[in-house]
Amino acid sequence: MRYFLEIAYDGTRFHGWQVQPNALSVQEVLDDCLSKVLRESISTTGSGRTDTGVHASQQFVHFDASQQLDLQHVVYRLNRILPDDISAYRLCHVADEAHARYDAFSRTYHYHITFRKDPFKRYYAWYHSRPLDVEQMNQAAAILLKYEDFTTFSKVKGDTKHYRCTIYQAEWKQEGEGLAFTIRANRFLRGMVRLVVGTLVDVGRGKLSPAAFEELVAGQDRSKSSGAAPAEGLYLARVEYPEHLFNASP
Repeated sequence: MRYFLEIAYDGTRFHGWQVQPNALSVQEVLDDCLSKVLRESISTTGSGRTDTGVHASQQFVHFDASQQLDLQHVVYRLNRILPDDISAYRLCHVADEAHARYDAFSRTYHYHITFRKDPFKRYYAWYHSRPLDVEQMNQAAAILLKYEDFTTFSKVKGDTKHYRCTIYQAEWKQEGEGLAFTIRANRFLRGMVRLVVGTLVDVGRGKLSPAAFEELVAGQDRSKSSGAAPAEGLYLARVEYPEHLFNASP
């Protein structure tokens, strides 16, 4: 039987979501804890990957179990053995063909910048000592909705077959003593959000105009984008699925 599990995690001490040799990952810890709770070998598939140090306030995974599960009891037992930086929120039975990655129709990321040097935010926001021009940054961010090919914000090496994404939302807002960026799309390239943020911040610094930013996007030249923003400010915030996906009967 197939199940979807909603989780959240603080990515600070993990080398990303995906299992990898000689490095601790969120997936490795989650699979181990699920296997102990269910007393069978469990392998999860996530809705997407997050890089080293990136957080998730909402992430979904699917896995198969040989037994019908008491959903609330499994979540309770799982939270008792998960480390403090990973939480399980909700477990749902889904159809056998449901897929956490391929059935998601949109993903939303948030990126946080702080203008105040705060020791309690050093792993959760990017510190800037100088203000940024938010109006210019939003003019540039709006340009992203006009394009579909984001080769400019892709990593050179990777297994990506194409660089097309549909961006539904991209905007900056004032948030206390800092800024919050929201970007929502049907899919993202690996490392794309941090490259977008890094380049938009250069717009805010006055190093690029919105018109020059558009030239970068249209030019599809990876070497022209700015450096990636630090991982600690980035959060996978929402993953959306068709409602019927969660209505399967056990």
